[in-house]
Amino acid sequence: MTDHEIAVLRWPGRTPPGDDGLAGLLAAYHLRTEAEKGVPVSGVAGLPDRYRSEIADPRSAFADAVVLVAFLGNVAVGCLVVASLPAQGQSEIKRLWTDPEFRGRGIASALLDAALAHVAANGMGPVRLSVWEWRTGAIALYERFGFAVTQPWDERDRLVCMQRAA
Repeated sequence: MTDHEIAVLRWPGRTPPGDDGLAGLLAAYHLRTEAEKGVPVSGVAGLPDRYRSEIADPRSAFADAVVLVAFLGNVAVGCLVVASLPAQGQSEIKRLWTDPEFRGRGIASALLDAALAHVAANGMGPVRLSVWEWRTGAIALYERFGFAVTQPWDERDRLVCMQRAA
């Protein structure tokens, strides 16, 4: 499978289909993260309120952000959120997720490419992100894209903060 088969839709912008699959991708992301943190929950209802609200209504939860959803054909296979942080003069990448069934096909790279192109085109300054230290594959991917570990802005245990120049 090659990158050209991956379609990345952005909203606001190109409106994805009515059921863009984003809620399901966010649910999988949050459920996996909680399990990896050692506090697995049996379903979305067991997640913290802030995560349930993202899943229930992603358009409202990320109204001030740019959301990228990757598709292979009609199937949503990955997502990423780019939030603008004007007070800090930068932007932040959140919720990068690829459905495990579709990993290894360049989806995360396509999402990061699209996010960084959006940041550059809109003069959004440096880009930061945080990632759990056990997600070594994600950390390696971010490093390939020029991110480096930086001083933490979030003090949660085992969270790695990374930044990339604009």
